[in-house]
Amino acid sequence: MQYKLSAADLEVILALVRTGTLAQAGERLGIDASTVFRSVQRIERGLEQRLFERSRAGYQPGELAMALAENAEQMEVQLESARSTAQLTPGQLGGTVRITTTDTILHGMVAPALKQIQTMHPLLAYELHTGNEIADLTRRDADIAVRATKQPPEHLVGKHIGSIHVALFAARQLGPAERYEQLEAATARWIAPDEGLPEHPSVVWRKKNYPQVKPHYSVNSILTVMELVALGLGVGILPLFLARHRSDLTQLTGVLEGAETELWLLMHQVKSRGTCAASLTCSSICPRR
Repeated sequence: MQYKLSAADLEVILALVRTGTLAQAGERLGIDASTVFRSVQRIERGLEQRLFERSRAGYQPGELAMALAENAEQMEVQLESARSTAQLTPGQLGGTVRITTTDTILHGMVAPALKQIQTMHPLLAYELHTGNEIADLTRRDADIAVRATKQPPEHLVGKHIGSIHVALFAARQLGPAERYEQLEAATARWIAPDEGLPEHPSVVWRKKNYPQVKPHYSVNSILTVMELVALGLGVGILPLFLARHRSDLTQLTGVLEGAETELWLLMHQVKSRGTCAASLTCSSICPRR
């Protein structure tokens, strides 16, 4: 007799595809890792096919597991939509939207947009993740990614928002602004992204134009670069949208040509019909140009 997949089976498969480990999948499902293990074994026996490849790195999903996870996602979206519909009055929208972005873009762009959305749709909830990778969206662990990149992944649905321009900044407390070309590169203290962001446009630009400069402070986020610059610890390259409204910063140069990047709002393909919370949030964060 052919094995009949249940909604619970799909939920287990989706959790393991998203997390890659029994422990994390169990945490998502509210069960222990051994129960997840037994469930996967039972499903594979019933289907007479292996869904995951086991390795020290975790559980790697095969083609069938990925296809079933996609079905599970659609079921999840529909279930969330049904729950929201049952709780809402006409004209309201609810649910949870998962957004991944960098701390810089979160505080400089996304958070102000969410404040406006909150007024319009107070029942929407958000899970916000900051990091420099797009893996969360690729693994279907987030609904929306807002990223600064010149080459967004081809398999994601995206909209180009615009260019992010940068300039060199220092603390206003250091005195009148002067063009950086007049400064001694050897004596200026630079604050810059560390080796975790080797392809960051500001890093590439600095190495090309000032190859002799070695940053005095290396940090893992542009937001940290800004805060250290504001404290007067050195100079740093910052996005104009983030720094131009800070009264404790002064701009030393014009826009640095060749150091700009592009801002994209990315989603995975939504196959269900109708308006979902993620789509509404996406269009609200990314206004029509």
